[in-house]
Amino acid sequence: MKKRDLIFIAGFTAVFVPFFISEKLYDFFLWFSGEWAFTASFIKFAILATMGEMLGSRIRAGIYLPEGFALLYRAAVWGFLGMTVKAAFMIFGGGTTLIMEHLGMENAAAVMAGPVTGARVLLALAISTFLNLFYAPVLMVTHRVSDLHIAAAAGDRKKLFTAPDVTRLLASIDWNSMWGIVLKKSIPLFWIPAQTLNFLLPEEFRILVAALYSTVLGVILALAAGAGKD
Repeated sequence: MKKRDLIFIAGFTAVFVPFFISEKLYDFFLWFSGEWAFTASFIKFAILATMGEMLGSRIRAGIYLPEGFALLYRAAVWGFLGMTVKAAFMIFGGGTTLIMEHLGMENAAAVMAGPVTGARVLLALAISTFLNLFYAPVLMVTHRVSDLHIAAAAGDRKKLFTAPDVTRLLASIDWNSMWGIVLKKSIPLFWIPAQTLNFLLPEEFRILVAALYSTVLGVILALAAGAGKD
């Protein structure tokens, strides 16, 4: 393990440790996550998902910050996507309970807010399934477009901050790796089970856990991008 790996691990750990050793910071986390939910989501994803991409780059290319990585731009993109994740949790979390009630589950909203039971596990699985089938692919493709835009800019800030040519970028995606690795495999094998567990947690922790999961997504996307280049 090299010095830069120790620095990365220390930085990742430093994001969480203060909230476990300080009751005031923990209380602030709960307040901020509730009262400033979208801002908190932006910050969590900007930090954790970007670190996930850095880790993916380290695994694939041996370096955390390769030339043209555009760290701040990537963090801003992930922050924006984090806010959409928060919105998706609200939309699918509330909408799925209505669907399940329509299908015969009584008081689905109360079940979701109650203790962990078989009915709540079923409901969490339903929420995760709808979320990952209808929202996650859009998230992943959107991120891939932004990633290709960064690569096309090649470190040129002027190009980086011009509007991306979405049509051309969509056409340049390696759909074999996007479909075969990111969508077909990671969604049913990882994301649906992982988010099912997430929706069994108290609501105030779900976006934090989703942001932690996003480090895994960052690695998956980085490795899928690398597979497409091989």
